[in-house]
Amino acid sequence: MTHPALASFEGRSGALLIGGIPVDRLAERVGSTPFFAYDRALLTRRVQLLRDTLPAGVNISYAVKANPMPAVVQHLSGLVDAFDVASGLELRTALDTPMPADLVSFAGPGKTDAELAQAIAAGATIELESETEAERVVATGGRLGIRPRVAIRVNPDFSVKGSGMRLGGGPQQFGIDSERVPALLKELAHADLDFLGFHVFAGSQNLRAESICQAQRQTVELMLRLADESPLPIRYLNLGGGFGIPYFAKDEPLNLATVGANLRELIEGSIRPKLPDARIIVELGRYIVGECGVYVTRVVDRKESRGKTFLVVDGGLHHQLAASGNFGQVIRRNYPLAIGNRWADQPGEQVTVVGCLCTPLDLLGDNVTLPRAEVGDLVVLFQAGAYGLTASPTAFLSHPLPAEVLV
Repeated sequence: MTHPALASFEGRSGALLIGGIPVDRLAERVGSTPFFAYDRALLTRRVQLLRDTLPAGVNISYAVKANPMPAVVQHLSGLVDAFDVASGLELRTALDTPMPADLVSFAGPGKTDAELAQAIAAGATIELESETEAERVVATGGRLGIRPRVAIRVNPDFSVKGSGMRLGGGPQQFGIDSERVPALLKELAHADLDFLGFHVFAGSQNLRAESICQAQRQTVELMLRLADESPLPIRYLNLGGGFGIPYFAKDEPLNLATVGANLRELIEGSIRPKLPDARIIVELGRYIVGECGVYVTRVVDRKESRGKTFLVVDGGLHHQLAASGNFGQVIRRNYPLAIGNRWADQPGEQVTVVGCLCTPLDLLGDNVTLPRAEVGDLVVLFQAGAYGLTASPTAFLSHPLPAEVLV
């Protein structure tokens, strides 16, 4: 079975092309392995797919946490409508691009006073995660003499089925419980703030279109109910995202058309009649960048052990924790792999691909069928554009950092 992720990539003279460059030539250009490579043409096409499928009234926000490489963020600044950040450094990365500061939102629990001051001074929108954070924002704005831009991140009273990670429903460190929001709105009405609206993000990495549609329906219903109780005008509705990508062989890609049709119905039938001027946002990270990146690592040893063949590579879980199965997988499954410089060769042997770390957890491919590979060949791991380098324990065993390139 050919993994759907491989369909976006082509080959020439037997080698995988990344950004139109054969992977072995790209390795020489980078100067070392392992490395991450992100294909700018695929990024552009991905955003265009969203533009073509989602309703015209939807603004696309890129969640920088998915891949904060500055060159990637710069490229996306000309394609998307907004950025969402989750730290002071991500905020600075976003502000280094042409994206206007008032189109940058800052979400996440535990923002420090320094980060709040950064966001207020920049004119970014702070997504309030607690009543205490709201008090700190008011105080910081008063100290700076700047009126903060804020929205309330709401912890909904529902959860999303099929999400890889649930970020809403039940007790959460994320957002303010929906039943507590009306009281906070009354307090904010008397504060020196520029209040915009609401943000709900209930779950991530969901491949089930109907689950996403149901979550969006519940999210819109909740937001409109809160809008009715708000003494302040509502100009901003961040509906979250959660769109998943297929990591494993049996995963079916998300039916984006179904999600787009549902959004169109919600906007035309529910949101616009009540809030005609509200800015509607869908916040996506993994869905934009995840399938546009690869991780390239070189075979440094080939060994047999009691009937099993191991390819030992110079990368590993310290760069790709998720692919090793140690970042949320209950049952470990393989990400798609290929021998990049033998792209045209037929699979001919079953091997286990392991990294260079002194732990049995350092596993990139378990009993995978690949073309025969020798020392010096390039193993390419796909679906590596999101939550790769920055979501991995890069200091583990003190190996050097990999390069990142946008091509």
